[in-house]
Amino acid sequence: MPTLVAVVAHPDDDAYGIAGTVALHADEPGFRFVLVHATEGEGGDIRPGFDATPETLGRIRRAEDEAAWRAVGRVPDRHEWLGLPDGGVADVPFDDLVDRLWAVLDEEQPDLVFTFGPDGIFGHPDHVAVGAATDAAFARGVAQAEARGGPRTAFRRLVHGAIPESVFQRWNAQRQAMGLTVFDPTQTYQMRGVPDEQIGIEVDLRPVARAVVAGLREHRSQHHVFIDDPDDIPRWERIMSGEWHVVAWPAERRETRLRDMLEGLGEDQPHAR
Repeated sequence: MPTLVAVVAHPDDDAYGIAGTVALHADEPGFRFVLVHATEGEGGDIRPGFDATPETLGRIRRAEDEAAWRAVGRVPDRHEWLGLPDGGVADVPFDDLVDRLWAVLDEEQPDLVFTFGPDGIFGHPDHVAVGAATDAAFARGVAQAEARGGPRTAFRRLVHGAIPESVFQRWNAQRQAMGLTVFDPTQTYQMRGVPDEQIGIEVDLRPVARAVVAGLREHRSQHHVFIDDPDDIPRWERIMSGEWHVVAWPAERRETRLRDMLEGLGEDQPHAR
């Protein structure tokens, strides 16, 4: 089984981006899960009535994230908190950020790396910066593997979390029908989709949707960000019934979408281009 490294910006990015895949493989021997958070989310909104302040929110959100993985049923084998400023990751010198992430990737030599794509799913500058730096660190790993030659044993696949445009449009139509505010993809911090043809992995999370939602519910300070009614568990489970990803590396297009992020990792890997 491979090593998966997930690199995200804030506590809860992992809860909706990668928890389903981890839950699906939680009990498989040899599966190693490494999680990297750039920030503690101390700059986030605080749910009305929630007992937190800007001074305590980071500590609370870190504890929420750790509780969330216990609720999912699979805690990370390694969990790194980089301690960068929430809302200020894009201001960190890019090469410094790449070096911080490379330090983890170099030690772990992962088969698979998950992060954000250029859209950041919500256009959040922290998401975009973390994704770009992770891509650069991954490319460094590919270059070193190419230089060594021989069979590829690490840096086999880089994936970006994403929402297909068709799913985004369907969700927005449902929100409009329910009288809820629709997402405006032209605005920063609001969800946006990517063209369906860019999606290379579509994962059915229905068998583990309950575990994914259990993890999301531990992020109590952020419930107002996730869903309009956090007590509507059936609706939340329907929303979390799938994961979609763009295969950022290798760049070859497949005839059909993969059904699991780990699918086909044992195949021969192409050389860098």
